[in-house]
Amino acid sequence: MAESNSLLVIIRHAPYGSNLLREGLDTALVAAAFGQPVDLLFLGQGAMALLKEQGRGAPGQKASLPTIDMLEMYDIEQLWTTEETLVTLGVPASTLRDDVQFLKAKVLPGFLQQYAQILNF
Repeated sequence: MAESNSLLVIIRHAPYGSNLLREGLDTALVAAAFGQPVDLLFLGQGAMALLKEQGRGAPGQKASLPTIDMLEMYDIEQLWTTEETLVTLGVPASTLRDDVQFLKAKVLPGFLQQYAQILNF
């Protein structure tokens, strides 16, 4: 169960479609650096950031995988997605990072209520 001052950052955008994924990750890192408990939920195209193998972004865009790899150093250890997201994207769970946890979409309302703050990117 999440702490009373916890933050959930929801990532809904693909790694290279816009800067929103990077902004969400940066926000999570800043909050964690100030001692706030942070979890990440990847929904829709955002779940593509959890793939073990990722290509490069457009010129000038930083890859998101190195940032995701260093989340644990900031005590951000809870990476979530839904089983339904993977089915919709046609992505097998075996292609995702090993530290991803799975929820069923029907439990999302209760899951979200555990967090004091929720930010969407």
